[in-house]
Amino acid sequence: MAVMTLNAQKREEIASSAVKTSRKKGNVPGVYYYKGAPSLPLYVKDSALKPFVYTSEVHIINLMIEGSNEQYSCILKDVQFDPVKDKPIHFDLLGISENEKIKLEVPISLVGTSAGIKEGGVIQHTMHKLEVECFPRNIPSHIDVNIESLMIGDSVHVSDLEHKDYEILDSPDAIIVAVVPPAVEKVETPAEGEEGAAAAEGGEGAAEPEVISKGKKEETEEK
Repeated sequence: MAVMTLNAQKREEIASSAVKTSRKKGNVPGVYYYKGAPSLPLYVKDSALKPFVYTSEVHIINLMIEGSNEQYSCILKDVQFDPVKDKPIHFDLLGISENEKIKLEVPISLVGTSAGIKEGGVIQHTMHKLEVECFPRNIPSHIDVNIESLMIGDSVHVSDLEHKDYEILDSPDAIIVAVVPPAVEKVETPAEGEEGAAAAEGGEGAAEPEVISKGKKEETEEK
């Protein structure tokens, strides 16, 4: 498990106007919290937070607050994004202790290429993270799921994963990834009633009107 340092500033003003002004300067407000201790309002530079947000791995964070010699071991617990700009607007840091288990979400990484792909199958990746519980020293940066042997109709469930240093809290029956048949376009065919209607309107198979002319010809020959 990689440990990365995050530099932050203590947030003295928590009023919404002050937070808005700080955001315009490239800062992201956040909170560090640990059970039994007062929470610490913080500011972090947007550029400093990006490596922890835009990643497919979990990192233990060594939090350093400007003006303090104390360091805090924590993980990024939650991030809120602007719904329009898709940029971080708030974050939560959860303090951790070596001797206490924690719960967190760990990203899933698919390994290999499914054999079913060669037969036209389609990968259906339904779970991208798993919730685990473990000691900080056993936090996996990510969880590998090998899909090389999956054929069409095969799937990987949570219960199929092998693990010993952490407990997976998700349902054992939950499907992580599956290989499904390709979608088939449905070709519409005209209904039988429509065919009958077409025939009645003079289409193929409709009876032709009978021309009566024989009787007149016979009358002429008799004269």
